[in-house]
Amino acid sequence: MVEETLKEEALRQEADAGTEPKEEEASPAEQEAPEEKPSGGPFGGSGKEKKKKKKDKLEEKIEELEDRVMRQMAEFDNFRKRTEKEKSHMYEVGARDVIEKILPVVDNFERGLAAVPQEEKGNPVIEGMDKIYKQLMTTLTDLGIKPIEAAGQEFDPNFHNAVMHVEDEELGENMVAEEFQKGYTYRDTVIRHSMVKVAN
Repeated sequence: MVEETLKEEALRQEADAGTEPKEEEASPAEQEAPEEKPSGGPFGGSGKEKKKKKKDKLEEKIEELEDRVMRQMAEFDNFRKRTEKEKSHMYEVGARDVIEKILPVVDNFERGLAAVPQEEKGNPVIEGMDKIYKQLMTTLTDLGIKPIEAAGQEFDPNFHNAVMHVEDEELGENMVAEEFQKGYTYRDTVIRHSMVKVAN
């Protein structure tokens, strides 16, 4: 109690004298230690780490977009190739259909010209028909349509359709003795097999 009374009295005297009470001096260790500043802002962590994370996300996004573009380019290339193949196939199918319809006309030309007697072959009408037939055959050849060789050739089921068989000692084994209907190929594909008679 006495000590408290003395302290209060000393404080009153200092206040009357206009002096403020002295603060306790910091220890030399406290004076030398610098203030530590919080790093990385209010949430902790350095700014460099944030930039690095941001950069990583951007790189990931760029890689993802590049991958997507590459995939779309590959899909487009496949689509283009597939479309070209389909167009080519459709053209082939259309061409075969037209050729199959023209071949009976060629057959009738050949039958008609074969039936003309020798003395009438100088007739202007017959000569005109012959020229039209030759022009038609030239056009078909230019388009890639070729007749299949049959008479005197060895029978080949890939090109010939045997409808008759005959024994003939003058011909070899499995030889085509006679052709009933001419066959044709279009670009190395058989449009119509030759209808033939096979010997032996």
